[in-house]
Amino acid sequence: MEAQFLIAGFGGQGVLLIGQLLAKAAMHEGMNVSWMPSYGPEMRGGEANCAVVISDEPIGSPLVTEIPFAVIMNKPSMIKFTPAMEKGGIMLYNSSLIDITPDRDDITAIPVDCNGIAEQLGNARTANMVMLGAILKKTGIVSIDAAMEALKVTFGPKKEHLLPINRQAMEAGANSVE
Repeated sequence: MEAQFLIAGFGGQGVLLIGQLLAKAAMHEGMNVSWMPSYGPEMRGGEANCAVVISDEPIGSPLVTEIPFAVIMNKPSMIKFTPAMEKGGIMLYNSSLIDITPDRDDITAIPVDCNGIAEQLGNARTANMVMLGAILKKTGIVSIDAAMEALKVTFGPKKEHLLPINRQAMEAGANSVE
């Protein structure tokens, strides 16, 4: 089993965190993982993306060239990465910020109202966790519990109080793509 993801958006949207948590949760469950970030010089507002490869075999390359599973958080990323998608691939995209659909009929595109759901939960900053929940539901690659363990380690004791709202966001994201 091998799963390859490309996760892309603006810096500040938590794109790299989605990839990190996916990778850490998979490692926690005993899988081999690669996580390769790419971002512009700007911390916020610039383009950010990461490639995540999860496998039960050794990973030959961390590169994801033909994208089987894309997670797209903004319109420029959709425009940039849609042509690189593998035929039959799956794209989850943030329909809160993207007002177009992919211009390909050989991929499955699934809208996720990340920002809208996060705002309904009372914390707009959890939009990335809404998307992570949708990813977990659509792939079954790791559980929400494993992702929460990874988040707990990443946040540390100082941000532990944010764990419940982030779990709610993941669960809401999973429910949104059932």
